[in-house]
Amino acid sequence: MMRLTLIALSLLLSSAAYAAEQPAGDVPTKEAKEDTKKVDADTVKASAEEDAQPVKRSIPFHGRTLSYTVTPGHLTIRNDKGEPTGSMFYVAYTIPSNQPRPVTFLFNGGPGSSTMWLHMGSVGPIKVDASIPETIAGPPFRYGANPDTLLDVSDLVFIDAPTTGLSREIGKAEPKDFFGVDKDLDAFTRTIQRYLTKYQRWNSPKFIIGESYGTTRAAGLSNSLLDAGVQLNGIAFVSTVFNFADFQGDQSLVNFLPTYAADAWYHGKIANKPPLESFIGEARDFASGPYAAALQKGNAVSAEERQSVARQMAQLTGLSADYILRSNLRVQPNRFQRELLRDRHQVIGRIDSRYVGTEPDNVGEGADYDPQGSAITGAFVGALNDYLFRDLGYKTPLVYRPNNYGAVYGGDSSWDFTHRAPDGQQQIADTSVDLASAMRQNPRMKVLSVNGYYDLATPFHGAEYEFRHMALEPELQANIRYTYYPAGHMMYTDPASAQQLKADLASFYASAM
Repeated sequence: MMRLTLIALSLLLSSAAYAAEQPAGDVPTKEAKEDTKKVDADTVKASAEEDAQPVKRSIPFHGRTLSYTVTPGHLTIRNDKGEPTGSMFYVAYTIPSNQPRPVTFLFNGGPGSSTMWLHMGSVGPIKVDASIPETIAGPPFRYGANPDTLLDVSDLVFIDAPTTGLSREIGKAEPKDFFGVDKDLDAFTRTIQRYLTKYQRWNSPKFIIGESYGTTRAAGLSNSLLDAGVQLNGIAFVSTVFNFADFQGDQSLVNFLPTYAADAWYHGKIANKPPLESFIGEARDFASGPYAAALQKGNAVSAEERQSVARQMAQLTGLSADYILRSNLRVQPNRFQRELLRDRHQVIGRIDSRYVGTEPDNVGEGADYDPQGSAITGAFVGALNDYLFRDLGYKTPLVYRPNNYGAVYGGDSSWDFTHRAPDGQQQIADTSVDLASAMRQNPRMKVLSVNGYYDLATPFHGAEYEFRHMALEPELQANIRYTYYPAGHMMYTDPASAQQLKADLASFYASAM
């Protein structure tokens, strides 16, 4: 079974950005003293009773005040027998309106990741300051009003996947009952249905924003929700992967090569640095042309062609032709992370290749860690907990899990990547089939492909490959729009990219309603 983790892991934050003030000294709060008498919070079973704890808030927003209600809470999902199976945690941001406002459901991926990243880093009204591609300074962490929030366009509902964040199994259910492509789709389908019913939003325009494995989920949901009578207006796919088989074999390397070129360009490894977009276009043409043809020939490729391809690849990727030849023209992403800046004794990030780090020596094959993940995780975890439990005052005996990878990828309960698609059973999920089926049945649904040039986890050329290999007529292919940003997997952390993303999303929503 494939065990592939895709994590997810303008203006600077406004002057409203703040750091939490803490009382002097190590004096526990009254609540903390009471908690010491309770059972370990992370082993407490979630309740089957739904809760919602709304709070009124406002932020300064482009010369005016944006007032809203933020509601952290739990929704109970049930199986077909009516038995409770999951307590799904969400944080909703809503603005009262006389007309049905759009509602957007957002989630991260993994599988096994909470939605902390999108919630605290992307289009919500509150955002962590991770604007510089380097390690965020230690606490107190800065978070505050988001000048690029999408809340002026749509209500937002951030949902944590089962067993992550504050979402938990309940009743007779066990974690493994949610660990699989189809099990996960069922849980999210029921959660969205329950939210629409509880808050009377069935007649609202409906959108989904999914990131990384969340795009796999979103594509599957396009069809499962349609089967349940939930018609979507649009889906934004952020850092896309539909087909996990595309991360194996020669096609994977074709998909990654333009990202290698972008990374080399960013880190000054390209002579006479041309404009980024034209340089990436050249890399695309080479990857899908001479490079793909040479790889397809396998051992039958001639020595002359090997040399020619290695020279061209070296000019585009900043690697030496000798290294490329010794790699049999097949440089894996983890090796590229280590090799590109080896002469500087640095490694580049996987989630965002603008980040750099160091290793204990300079002879290793691949990177031992992701510099981007190490740079921002502490800030996101710290800010999320402070915002949720101190600022919003949310009450729960549970501990927020940023991820649950240990359980998702461990032992007998590891993630099941098989999938029952509209065209039959798949041994490795390819939910582009689901998305294509939904687009054929709902030809008005619009799709936005959101891509970071410096993403070594889900390469932008891979997204292009997957979208363009869906079985769709030209008029339906025209419903897919592509946008690109000079940032990584989480392009919304970059201020200029975040500002452009907001504009692109606003235009996308207008086209889909």
